Amino acid sequence: MTAYTLRPALESESRQIVDLIHLVGINPSGLDWKRFIVAVNAEGRVIGCGQIKPHGKEILELASIATLPEYQGQGVARAVIAALLQESPRPLYLICMSKVGGLYERFGFQRMAVHEMPRYFQRIQKLFTVANIFLREDGELLVMKLE
Repeated sequence: MTAYTLRPALESESRQIVDLIHLVGINPSGLDWKRFIVAVNAEGRVIGCGQIKPHGKEILELASIATLPEYQGQGVARAVIAALLQESPRPLYLICMSKVGGLYERFGFQRMAVHEMPRYFQRIQKLFTVANIFLREDGELLVMKLE
């Protein structure tokens, strides 16, 4: 098991955060280092991250949860999520692929039907559905909510 420290991100780590998000292939929009919690190894390298991203005044999203591939399966993402959830107001939303939905269910997130989603997430769901017709990706896009 790798030793690491969880803490708020530093401005000097913003490039590492962006690089990590691109490496794991998740949504790169709305990356603001000031909102991030990072997991940093003994050498000071960002090995995991996550943020609470606002969408207007009413909607908060658990987002940008990423771990370097060589550190996956070691609890880094779970620790980042737990740290972010400690101080986050509710409700809290997230978007993920169905293959990782179980991870978030363990934290109490529940899958939402399209008609239950805020309009922002309905639009994302619709765009994904249309794109998926062309890309033929395996898996479903989930929108989940934590009360």
